[in-house]
Amino acid sequence: MKQPSFLKAKQTIGITCPAGYMLAEKAADCIKTLQKWGFEVMVGKTLGSASSNYFSGTDEERRDELQAMLDDVNIHAIIFGRGGYGMGRIINQLDFKKFKKNPKWLVGFSDITVLHNHLQANNKVCSIHGPMAAAFTLTDGDSRAIDSLHQVLKGKRNTYRCSPSPYNRTGKSTGRLVGGNLTLMVNSIGTAQQINTRNKILFLEEIGEQLYHIDRMFYQLKRSGLLKDLAGLVIGGFTDVKDTERPFGEEVESLIRKIVDEYKYPVCFHFPVSHGKENVALKIGGVYQLSVSNKQTVLKEIADIT
Repeated sequence: MKQPSFLKAKQTIGITCPAGYMLAEKAADCIKTLQKWGFEVMVGKTLGSASSNYFSGTDEERRDELQAMLDDVNIHAIIFGRGGYGMGRIINQLDFKKFKKNPKWLVGFSDITVLHNHLQANNKVCSIHGPMAAAFTLTDGDSRAIDSLHQVLKGKRNTYRCSPSPYNRTGKSTGRLVGGNLTLMVNSIGTAQQINTRNKILFLEEIGEQLYHIDRMFYQLKRSGLLKDLAGLVIGGFTDVKDTERPFGEEVESLIRKIVDEYKYPVCFHFPVSHGKENVALKIGGVYQLSVSNKQTVLKEIADIT
């Protein structure tokens, strides 16, 4: 697994929007914070574009801007403006040949899961699941999640802790970390972005889904074999979950735990990765140790393994 170089003062971070539309002013706090950290910022034209529909530009405009930033050796990291939907429309048109020779940190979550998966499945390059530009506005650049991103970009190995859940399965394991948004993980099955989860610690989060949708997607992961040989399972925030008029009859935690009950790896719930303010930066492809006990859950990045 190849790891991009960590950032130094005066190096440049690009901001682009490869998916949904985002007002330019919503990136103001992000730009200000990145500059405060000592970085230069290059803003793409897709941020606050003149688009009149859902996307931050045409497929070609979004693709070409992202391609240019991937290829530009003077850009050392890319933080995406927002997710939403759109990466799946352009991912197979991107060329990663230059990027693979000179990789840089790509930062985002939600729809950006497609890109993270592509790097894992095809390029073996680490990336960062973490706050995007819009998140800096929600927190005014001051939160655990924003600080954790800063630490990862500088090269610090982070350790995260969360309180126990009665649905947890205790245990300890080590493996490379993969994952992201549940819907996008499921949508990647059978595509060039499907990842190998064997001996990996898989983390998942979701927003705005019906309970039966979540149940269906987890069963699809199971039927595809992607839950069978994990080193561990980390369940983050499942926010704004909806129920049907006739109740589904189970909560998120219980339905997930039942689906993976036959396996032996450690499982934890309520980890601080989500569409909310609690969305700490995780190094996808990095090696982590997961420890789930009756007192707390600890996810700790450790030295790389060959």
